[in-house]
Amino acid sequence: MKKILIVIKREYLTRVKKRSFLILTLLIPFLFIGLTALMGVIAVAGASSKKKIAVLDESKTFEQKLKNSKRLEYVFVQGRLDSLKHSLETEAYDALLYVPVFDKNGQHTSFRLFCDEQIGIETEGRIQDDLNDVVISERMKAAGITSEQMKNLQDESISLSTESIKDGKKTSNKVALATGYGCGLILYMFMLFYGMSVMRSVMEEKTNRIAEIIVSSVRPFQLMLGKIVGVALVGLTQVLIWIVLFGVFLMVGLPMMTGGMAIQQSMDPAAVNAAAQAGNSDNMAALMAVVQDTNWVMLVLWFLFYFLGGYFLYAALFAAVGSLVNEDIQESNQYTLPITIPIILGFVMMSSAIQDPNGGVAVFGSIFPLTSPIVMMARIPFGVPAWQLATSAALLILGFLGTSWMAGKIYRTGILMYGKKITLREVGKWIVRK
Repeated sequence: MKKILIVIKREYLTRVKKRSFLILTLLIPFLFIGLTALMGVIAVAGASSKKKIAVLDESKTFEQKLKNSKRLEYVFVQGRLDSLKHSLETEAYDALLYVPVFDKNGQHTSFRLFCDEQIGIETEGRIQDDLNDVVISERMKAAGITSEQMKNLQDESISLSTESIKDGKKTSNKVALATGYGCGLILYMFMLFYGMSVMRSVMEEKTNRIAEIIVSSVRPFQLMLGKIVGVALVGLTQVLIWIVLFGVFLMVGLPMMTGGMAIQQSMDPAAVNAAAQAGNSDNMAALMAVVQDTNWVMLVLWFLFYFLGGYFLYAALFAAVGSLVNEDIQESNQYTLPITIPIILGFVMMSSAIQDPNGGVAVFGSIFPLTSPIVMMARIPFGVPAWQLATSAALLILGFLGTSWMAGKIYRTGILMYGKKITLREVGKWIVRK
């Protein structure tokens, strides 16, 4: 045990004392926020180009009713459809919208959109929505509904709140989605990043022949276990720092932000009225209530469990892969693929779990040990039955013990083999050998 502690201490202090560790620990949250903001900016910038749509309206219904917007400009034209299609490119229009004569009381109206190049699914959807609004408006007028009645109907809005029948607390799918996706994404990145870190450490010691010296005083399994635990403590240190920063933000930053918004609204009566009409104040209050009612302690504890369980399960496999590599570092690619596939599969299953937390894919993915750390953390914010949590935790522990046993048998032989390309068949013999 003392030798394992020495290895753990060496692995932990070697990494934590690096200046890069402190810099990355403090910068990664800001980089993550910046990346999210950049993705939003790119999405907005990508959709910011304005499309010019020529409209041939034979129904004489849509002129002055199709409103221009930041994304679309409608230009009504006259002429024959065939000639307008041929002159589409020379007239610098992005598309030609043909509106035939149609029955306002009919159940189905077909429009045609001609374009030289694809205008994108979002632009097509906007055009369809604009047309649909005008058609509905015309049909309502034909049915004798006045413009004021239409306005009153359109201004009517409802609010839907959800609460648990178990404890009566308010819930929010948006909060659960953001929390679950964030936790799952962090676990996905950490299992890959720190698993690869263990593999590189083993590879460096083997290729530099340092492992021969270390193994003379420490058994191979003790060395492997010390590396895994040492790197795990490094990752745990980072996670705890982030949890503290997130807790400070929840207790200090979020109330200051909401308080500042309330003060700003109180100084501007127009803003108060607009917020009241839109229901923004109620939505913010409901969101804060959900955040306060969320059991963050339980969420953090389960996150730490799945973080450690998932890491230990995969780190043992990555350590075994590192022991198989000789001078050619590229050899590791053929061995790491079978390990990374379940991690990627877990991330894919996480998307399904967020959409349907109690679906068959979500339940299986949250119980199967190779995918449960990512998928279960995406489900926990939505609420998971106790038996599923217990089954998932037990299988994850058993999975870690199984992979550690298997990795130990591979590691103790592979770490001392040099100058020979190791095949998967040989690795299989090491595992079954007593």
